[in-house]
Amino acid sequence: MRATFRTLLALALGVGMQVATPVLAQDPPRIVIGSAVIEPMPIAVPTFIDEGGAGDYASQISKVVIADLEGTGFFRNIGEEAHISRITSFDGGVAFEDWKAINAQVLVTGAVSVAGDRITVKFRAYDVFNGQVLEGAALQFAGTTQGWRRMSHKVADVIYSKITGEGGYFDSRVVFVSESGPKNARLKRLAVMDYDGANVAYLTDSNSIVLAPRFSPTGDRLLYTSYETGFPRITLMNVGSMERRTLEEQPGTMTFAPRFSPDGGTAVFSLERGGNTDIYSVNLSNGALAQLTNAPSIETAPSFSPDGSQIVFESDRTGAPQIYVMPAGGGEGTRISGGKGRYGTPVWSPRGDYIAFTKQNEGRFHIGVMRTDGSEERLLTASFLDEGPTWAPNGRVLMFTRETSGGGGQSSLWSVDITGRNLKQIPTDGPASDPAWSPLLP
Repeated sequence: MRATFRTLLALALGVGMQVATPVLAQDPPRIVIGSAVIEPMPIAVPTFIDEGGAGDYASQISKVVIADLEGTGFFRNIGEEAHISRITSFDGGVAFEDWKAINAQVLVTGAVSVAGDRITVKFRAYDVFNGQVLEGAALQFAGTTQGWRRMSHKVADVIYSKITGEGGYFDSRVVFVSESGPKNARLKRLAVMDYDGANVAYLTDSNSIVLAPRFSPTGDRLLYTSYETGFPRITLMNVGSMERRTLEEQPGTMTFAPRFSPDGGTAVFSLERGGNTDIYSVNLSNGALAQLTNAPSIETAPSFSPDGSQIVFESDRTGAPQIYVMPAGGGEGTRISGGKGRYGTPVWSPRGDYIAFTKQNEGRFHIGVMRTDGSEERLLTASFLDEGPTWAPNGRVLMFTRETSGGGGQSSLWSVDITGRNLKQIPTDGPASDPAWSPLLP
């Protein structure tokens, strides 16, 4: 179901949270992301209890929680047909021996109540073998009924975080380019959706080409490249009001590939003038422009480190595109890519530990990650065309564009975790490209 972005933003700001007092568990179940291939952890999520007026909300919230957790590849829900016990009261006792008998390591119970347009969701996640609530996993969320999916994602985020020790990423949004029409005459417009493809809203029409949208660190603004004037220009959009402005034009230039600085006050981008492309920065408040590279080669795709001290970028100064890192104030840069092939679209992980990239080698495209010094390169995907990775807020999952071959080839959005596991397509209405993940919603 599509909704206006103003409605979606209002929902994002309208979810409150109350915290219940948890019972501490000893030696809780734990999944370590980045370890060898593992068998998914068996969990049980019985349908949440209707404590008054909840109707279908209780069932739908349970389904979203399960989909979020199973979608990571780290969890396997045990279906209700296998349950021995039934959860009939949120505050009733739990027959842990019955849940042990079906090998559930974690049990999630929940309850939903609705009064008017207000909904309350509460849950507990139990360590079945210790018979105790996982520390910090007994919470309550309250908000409008329109925000029920956000509450579902919040529940799943807590459970995921408590078991993996990593930050959650389900309660987030993805901006992307929605495409239509034939491959040689694609119409493109900006759209935004939940991380799992739900709640699509369109931000622009398809009258002009748009490319490479990027969220600000607080998720309230976007930078993207627009051809509305006939030439590529960087546009800044406020996602709440949908007001937009083109960044100050430089006569005789084209500007593209923008990204925000970690404090949101600066944009870095590529500027082409007289056949030469370099990286520049602009102060978004006063328009002050600074040139960061000065070379006869093409320098593009800049991305800040999370602390704002360095910029990773792509350059073909050695004859083929490679990845370089330079100080945020500019400079020559140090090459960090060292393998065979062509490297591009580098983007720094929000955790600061990896750089994701696109690689082309021997007729195949790959999404990969490497350490920030170029070591431990690991290719996560391979296909006819994979490109443009973007990081989930927790720095442990990537989304990217995959395009199929041939005249009828279509682009679509895919995700994969940093171990190369759990490659899957993200559902969209028609072709889609250029995803950019938001931070966690407030």
